Amino acid sequence: MTTRPQTPSRSAEGPENPWPALWALIVGFFMILVDVSIVSIATPALMSDFRAPIEDVLWVTSAYLLAYAVPLLITGRLGDLVGPKKIYLAGLVVFTLSSLACGLAGNIEQLILARVAQGLGAALMTPQTMAVITRTFPVDRRGSAMALWGAVSGVAFLVGPLLGGLLIDSVGWEWIFFINVPVGIAGFVAALRLVPDLQTHAHSFDWVGVALSAVGLFSLVFALQEGEKHDWGTIAGPISIPLLLTVGLVLLAVFVWWQSRVQPEPLVPLGLFRDRNFSLANVSITLMGLAINAMMFPMLVWLQTVRGLSPTEAAFVLVPQSIASIVLAGPVGRLIDRLHPRILPTIGLGGFAVTLFALVALMTPDSPMWLIVTVITFVGVTGALIWGPLATTANRNLPVRLAGAGAGVYNTTRQVGSVIGSAAIAALMSARLAAHLGPAGGEVTMGEGGAAGLESLPPGVVDGLSQAFAESMLLPAAVLVVAALAAAGLERMKHQRS
Repeated sequence: MTTRPQTPSRSAEGPENPWPALWALIVGFFMILVDVSIVSIATPALMSDFRAPIEDVLWVTSAYLLAYAVPLLITGRLGDLVGPKKIYLAGLVVFTLSSLACGLAGNIEQLILARVAQGLGAALMTPQTMAVITRTFPVDRRGSAMALWGAVSGVAFLVGPLLGGLLIDSVGWEWIFFINVPVGIAGFVAALRLVPDLQTHAHSFDWVGVALSAVGLFSLVFALQEGEKHDWGTIAGPISIPLLLTVGLVLLAVFVWWQSRVQPEPLVPLGLFRDRNFSLANVSITLMGLAINAMMFPMLVWLQTVRGLSPTEAAFVLVPQSIASIVLAGPVGRLIDRLHPRILPTIGLGGFAVTLFALVALMTPDSPMWLIVTVITFVGVTGALIWGPLATTANRNLPVRLAGAGAGVYNTTRQVGSVIGSAAIAALMSARLAAHLGPAGGEVTMGEGGAAGLESLPPGVVDGLSQAFAESMLLPAAVLVVAALAAAGLERMKHQRS
């Protein structure tokens, strides 16, 4: 019924106390998630050092997210085939070495290439963390473990800008990448010693599906990110933004069709989606990934331009929400296994949407900063109700042999949302800036930062910047409403305690 573990000294379920292994994995998992958001705060510094336009600097984030998202479908299966520990360690090595390459990059092109390698390393690591939780924690303790996993997801998105701001203002942008090297080494040693060797399962690989999903997703993201720059028209020769959008959507549709036909084993077992909770949790987490990335960029740029804050000061505005996520992780973990699955994520996603709508109203040149900080704190409060509960609900009913596939799909959908959110918010911001300030709006915004830059701008420009950034925040707010409606459809889990 099950295969024998490769390491006789460890049982298929892992050690009696799986927490040390989880904490070892958390080190690397936290690091790769921080790198999703840490570059947002470095945008002005990268533009200045490399003399690069905003479109190129945005690719520093999008290239990482794209390289992170596309391979997740196959790296989850690799964990099942080779063992999650081995794949995790390999990914950590790739991520750590590419972080060093990022810090040493001499131009924006080298940095983007190094970020692609970083994303590939992150893709190898991420599904293994969820798979280890699913396979080593008993059902009645899995909620607490997933709550910690979810808290790490939420806190990392909030800590990234704070850590980035401190490093940029003190030792330079290079150190937002160099700092990963000692952390990566420590994480490797911890995982090598504490993570068990779990049993493996034979799988075949759907390379056609890999190609369809990779090309389709890249075409879609590239078109979204470059659309405003090329006025949603022609890029070069016969290649145009509408063509790329069409190609991306068609290839992704063909990918779904192919997954329903391919034998013996598809890249995405569509049977996973027969589980109502798995399907709805994936919808919600995709939209959550989109929203959290889409809100971060306009908020941080608004704080540095319109409100005249330094990178560190802007990042400190986010500190209360990080604290809220950390404080609430434990209580939420205890509630996951006791409450109906729909309660926590529906409240969290709905509350997050209300929080963003409130921020839209507060993003003016003279609104009280204490009020802004208070409202932003609820991003952390609501996030604690989202990450862990959704992850637990998505994977609890899946059989052990599909743990890797389920983790791969779940993390892929989350990262696809992040990729689309990053590209979509860039396009929306450019459009709103052009609407309020004319075609040169984006250049004025990004070229002037901090209090000194703000003082040199006329009041009309400052008001236009505020309106553009505030209107951009409506996108993630609206998306979260849809996510909350999806979460409201979750049903009681098969193994849920009464």
